[in-house]
Amino acid sequence: MVRPAAEMSTSVMTGGQALVRSLKREGVRTLFGLPGTQLDFAFDALYEEREAIRVVHTRHEQAAAYMADGFARSTGEVGVFLVVPGPGVLNATASLASSFANNAPVLCITGQISSELIGIGRGVLHEVDDQLGILRHLTKWTARARTPGDVPHVVHEAFRQLRSGRPRPVAIEIPPDVLEARAEVSLGEPLAPQKQAGDPALLEAAAKLLGKARAPLILTGGGVLAAGAWDELRAVAELLEAPVVMSANGRGALSDRHHLAQTVLALADLLPGADAALAVGTRLMRYGGQPLALGSRRPLARIDADPSEFSRSHRGAMPIVADARLALAQLAERIGKHNHPRDSRRSELAALKQGIDDEVCGAVPHGAFGRALRDLLPDDGIWVGEMTQLDYWAGFGHKVYQPRTYLNPGYQGTLGSGFPTALGAQVAHPGRVVVSINGDGGFLFNAQELATAAQHGIGLIAVVFDDGAYGNVRMTQVQMYGGRVIASDLRNPNFARLAEVYGAQGLRADGPDGLRVALREALDHRGPTLIHVPVDPMPWPAVFNRLYGLAEGEDDPGET
Repeated sequence: MVRPAAEMSTSVMTGGQALVRSLKREGVRTLFGLPGTQLDFAFDALYEEREAIRVVHTRHEQAAAYMADGFARSTGEVGVFLVVPGPGVLNATASLASSFANNAPVLCITGQISSELIGIGRGVLHEVDDQLGILRHLTKWTARARTPGDVPHVVHEAFRQLRSGRPRPVAIEIPPDVLEARAEVSLGEPLAPQKQAGDPALLEAAAKLLGKARAPLILTGGGVLAAGAWDELRAVAELLEAPVVMSANGRGALSDRHHLAQTVLALADLLPGADAALAVGTRLMRYGGQPLALGSRRPLARIDADPSEFSRSHRGAMPIVADARLALAQLAERIGKHNHPRDSRRSELAALKQGIDDEVCGAVPHGAFGRALRDLLPDDGIWVGEMTQLDYWAGFGHKVYQPRTYLNPGYQGTLGSGFPTALGAQVAHPGRVVVSINGDGGFLFNAQELATAAQHGIGLIAVVFDDGAYGNVRMTQVQMYGGRVIASDLRNPNFARLAEVYGAQGLRADGPDGLRVALREALDHRGPTLIHVPVDPMPWPAVFNRLYGLAEGEDDPGET
């Protein structure tokens, strides 16, 4: 879009004003963060633009970063957070690692110490050695703005990086003297993202492979959601009458109501009969870190925005470096001339799905609690999971009907991530229902953000399943270490009362039926609600063995 000449003109401003005005040009309307001395001029500039950019301040930098992640993954837009250097950045690193693992387009903006002191090591406030070096291990790109005039260039390049290739977090740092300094600054324009459509010859070869196959299979991961490629995926799957096996991070790319939609639990049944496979936006890795066993004689085409994925596993595959949306659209156009009629697999796949559903929903007590939540959650309601038993179940037991409505911690497995991530999703979607699923141990990592929910009117529903322990650790100690329980039992507060103290609604629910009653009350409440669900230790359901490969002699369908 061409801007009016007045907006294009150079003018005198502080580095802080250049930062905020550049963010505004990139379409940022919400920012999460905490103020501090190195950021004073940035927050003063945010005050000037408070009608354009909402600032949601948290009680901990980790929560600000997780909220940006939840905002990003539930919308596909860039989530932005702003923290002080040193301890502020270090507090946010667990979330950055999660965003990196989950392909979330998150922008970390941090301060620095004064420019003339960087690298000297005098031990000034919030100084850490090589802060950008630390951030490089958690992001795809980093940069420092050294003058006010640098700020717009750095911001626009950050957004180009976020919107190009594989989406992963990026970070920029701006010293306080740069934020304070006044100079002639040209704000510039947002930069066009770089997206690859894929090699036409390889796409043609993939279309021929899939079109001529008798029983093709599609495997998808989070890359389909990151690219917004669900419509194109559905078109290809329907052309081929190919079941789509979605990883936990890829759930929702195809509605669970569609007869071709399957979870990873179906892979062991579907793989033997497949004579060709297409993998889109997936690492094709098992939970144990080994490549998913697909068989060396089964031809495989792979589409991924990140070419490095092709060297990690399945090197014999047909590698197509491309944005999933662009490549799938091309594939759908090309398949037609190679395709042939196939019998509908609706009955076969429905029977397979029903058998798995019966097994999954029969898990006690997971199935009953999961059904209670799914029955009352709208189709566009967002489930945000945590490292807890019910969300492990939800990875293949919770029905997902729309894209970006199921979020989990991903392979980082960051305990404590769920509640603040859900807060960010709720900020992004104030008119939709967002439910945060927590265990008692993980919830208390960020329980202080109940204050953030109350202060900012974030109407999230948080469900806390309380077994008085780090339950998975205690279960392992009991089952594998002869009952030598250590450091896993917890003393918890009255969670419903805790919510009330912070200004949220607190409810208690006993059993699945009680959860239904409490959830209805929470849905009628306009503000944040916490539902405390006391539970006995949840046993590891047998169905989990099929996912995690714990049953002797079984192949692990794995994490894709």
